Amino acid sequence: MSISVKGVTKLFGKQKALDNVSFSVPTSSVVGFLGPNGAGKSTMMKIITGYLKPTEGEVEVNGVSVNDGTKDFRKFIGYLPENNPLYTDMYVKEYLCFVSKIYGLGRFGVRRVNELIELTGIGNEQNKKIGQLSRGFRQRVGLAQALLNRPPVLILDEPTSGLDPNQIVEIRKIIVDVGKEKTVLLSTHIMQEVEAICSSVMIINKGKIIANDSTQNILKSQSVMGQSVHIELINDVKESVLAKIPGVEEVVKMDEPYSWLLSTTKAEDIRPSIFTFCAEHKLTVITLKQKSMQMEEVFQTLTKE
Repeated sequence: MSISVKGVTKLFGKQKALDNVSFSVPTSSVVGFLGPNGAGKSTMMKIITGYLKPTEGEVEVNGVSVNDGTKDFRKFIGYLPENNPLYTDMYVKEYLCFVSKIYGLGRFGVRRVNELIELTGIGNEQNKKIGQLSRGFRQRVGLAQALLNRPPVLILDEPTSGLDPNQIVEIRKIIVDVGKEKTVLLSTHIMQEVEAICSSVMIINKGKIIANDSTQNILKSQSVMGQSVHIELINDVKESVLAKIPGVEEVVKMDEPYSWLLSTTKAEDIRPSIFTFCAEHKLTVITLKQKSMQMEEVFQTLTKE
């Protein structure tokens, strides 16, 4: 496992930010790390990267302990924090070359910088001062910096926060490409981003991991706890009539004419009952489609008070 977290607890005074958290992240995967504000995401990421020490517990990155005080683990990690601190008075290429010297890349540093300038699409900006860049290009510079020493593990805290839709798509593509070879732990509040690029998801709430599985399995496991079916008819029909369909517990009128959303908390597929009921009552069905649960709905279900 690229990242191994065992029994981590973090206290700030009497406040428990993390409560006996354990998980592992496999190699060559993009893992979404989700949670409400104040749930402990950033605290956990700072502990993995060595910026904070846990009150209790152990963390290993590529089999090397984060807690032993040697800092050897840092060569395995690339970190893009939420606020992305950069030297704004330095030129883009100058800054990346400066960081490459800190990493001790030597004569290979310039070649590596050029590779990352191309990868992150900042070629036209490389001779500008960082302070002159838009937020989107600053994020790209931060990502290039995090990748400089070829780390096998990449920690990204809100990498697309504040970006416009085009910038978000571009940064996502870079993350997907990087995730084919590296382990990426990604914190985000954009649920569509999770579904688009993450192979698995961890959800933390009040300092505890409440879900940890593949993206597909999390969506599937929550969907079986209830289901919604979109039905569109040629005929107009009263809500009270559709409410009589066996298994249907809620009927909601949709914006489209003669369209309804029928819901139940039961695991059984209610589409056969809907079809049979409509046939018996001479209602012509032109759409009968089960509505898949979205990550946003799963997140709200699992983290609600």
